[in-house]
Amino acid sequence: MTAQPFEPTPAPQEPERVPRTFDGIANALQGAQRMRFFREFGEAPLEQAEAVLRRWWCEAMLDTDPDADKVREAAMNGTLRTVSVAEVVAYRQARGLPLE
Repeated sequence: MTAQPFEPTPAPQEPERVPRTFDGIANALQGAQRMRFFREFGEAPLEQAEAVLRRWWCEAMLDTDPDADKVREAAMNGTLRTVSVAEVVAYRQARGLPLE
């Protein structure tokens, strides 16, 4: 009998709260913010379109964060946990996430 290699099944990942698409971002933003996104993206030169999408995706993720009120309260109270850029880079590298 020979042993067969075992490949563990990766844990299912939850879908992103805001898809990294123009429509995903637009659907997550509300009111005036959505209009600013449309205007900024519409006026962006082609070479800046990806950067505009990336920035607004971050805004949309913050706006749809279920813990947003807790984070804002902690920031106002001075109790929000902070980390260094080096810690963020190490965290992202350890997980194979982009550093751009």
